[in-house]
Amino acid sequence: MITFSAADIIIIVVFLLGTTLLGMYSSRNQGKSKRSYLLAGGKVGLVLFVMTNVSTWYGGILGVGEYSFRYGIASWFTQGLPYYIFAALFALFMTERIKNKSYYSIPEAIKSVYGEGASRIASVLIFILVTPAPYLLMVAYILKLAFDIPLLYGLILAFLLSVAYLLKGGYKSDLITDAVFFVIMFLGFTFFLYILASKYGGIQFLAQNLPVAHLTLTGGLPYTVVIVWWLVSLWTFADPGFYQRTTAAGSIKIARRGILISIFFWFLFDLLTNGVGLYSRAIMPELSEPVLAFPLLAEQELKSGYKAFFFIALLATILSTLNSFLFLSGLTFGNDIAGVREENDDNSRTIFRVRAGILVSGIISIILALTIPSVIEIWYTIGSICIPGIILLVISSYFPAIRVTPGAAYTELIGGPFVSLIWYFAKENVLTDSPAAIIEPMLAGLGFTVLVHLYNMRKERARIIK
Repeated sequence: MITFSAADIIIIVVFLLGTTLLGMYSSRNQGKSKRSYLLAGGKVGLVLFVMTNVSTWYGGILGVGEYSFRYGIASWFTQGLPYYIFAALFALFMTERIKNKSYYSIPEAIKSVYGEGASRIASVLIFILVTPAPYLLMVAYILKLAFDIPLLYGLILAFLLSVAYLLKGGYKSDLITDAVFFVIMFLGFTFFLYILASKYGGIQFLAQNLPVAHLTLTGGLPYTVVIVWWLVSLWTFADPGFYQRTTAAGSIKIARRGILISIFFWFLFDLLTNGVGLYSRAIMPELSEPVLAFPLLAEQELKSGYKAFFFIALLATILSTLNSFLFLSGLTFGNDIAGVREENDDNSRTIFRVRAGILVSGIISIILALTIPSVIEIWYTIGSICIPGIILLVISSYFPAIRVTPGAAYTELIGGPFVSLIWYFAKENVLTDSPAAIIEPMLAGLGFTVLVHLYNMRKERARIIK
């Protein structure tokens, strides 16, 4: 339990209510068309693009604290560096194609190439991938620490804080609140890292008080796990948020520059968050709940007022991603799973279905968070199972040279997750003493889809030549 003064609680409550009201107020001039609600009219400028793109990337902030506490700079090597690389490739090779097509979602792109059925299956996988469950869980943990409430109540409150303005304002409300969260999260972590370095010292202190493995790139993790985390970062190419923000950008140039500029800010924020994570291990080596490394370090090191400010930074970092994933999951449900995708831009029925999807996603995510109360486990499990099924089809939807037949697309969409899921259970229950146990589920699923894709690319080219 974190000890908060009355002033701390007032500061946190004012922040939560203030951002909710800001989100609702920002929608006052919101257009009524489908494009306005889902993409803010497709006119997002560079500054707002960058602030949103950066802030929404860090919702798993407690997971960052847990990972850096357990494995040191391996947190950056597995959760930071690969994403910079793939984001840069996305900016250089994907933004123009995505902006020119201007689909509302990834399943619409898959439908244009592989048909309605493939699109529906992809919609389900993406709906699972963009579950807000980990972010609801993290906000709930913080609210539980701050107000001593049960986890379930924290999950419900976390959901209500975001849904209030998303239902009304759509993507525009998401953008405005994310911009505010961007400023707060940088200020909070910069301030805390400065306090820690001033009190304990810099790199020399960390080197003397951290396990040797914490200052290596792998952090003592098996290489297969490191490889899988790098493969999970391929999620960048199937991230609905990247596609949504690219489509919503005012121009191709804004989207491309925005992502490249975002990489610089991601690097800066990684320095701040991983730095605080390393201090948490050096200062509190016996901590039994690493997922709470950031909050408990703040409890120990910060005075009243300062503590509330840092907790606001934690909440801002998580809420920026929570609201985006809630909206994306609602869009996937309303536009792709339950929708008929009419061409009319002023389709009020689509907006209604998206709003219903936000509510459905929230309920499912609350149940998932209660079932798997570990942020990293949720990320790892969902990514390992779902990404193999869609990653190659998403990319090939925009690159004709690497397309396959619709039949092959169905095989990848169903077979990839199935192989990963079967391997997941086999690894846990059957292969425990087998050399094959070193193969992670995602490697099995991705290996299957790569083979299917390459074989059918070859067949498709031969058919076209004939």
